[in-house]
Amino acid sequence: MGSLRILIVDDHEAVRKGIRSLLSSRNDWVVCGEATDGIEAVEKAKNLRPDVVLMDISMPRMDGVE
Repeated sequence: MGSLRILIVDDHEAVRKGIRSLLSSRNDWVVCGEATDGIEAVEKAKNLRPDVVLMDISMPRMDGVE
């Protein structure tokens, strides 16, 4: 089985960096991309095809609930 591909979505850069740091400690997990809002997340998810999306629910433009 291959690596688990993860897309991180949060409007705060420090949060994204912290989550990336935590997740990269696992050899079988790969952060395949990051997005700053829901609109960008939808586009990146279409292109990157992650297995998991970690998404903030409170963001500008389009939030994680939408």
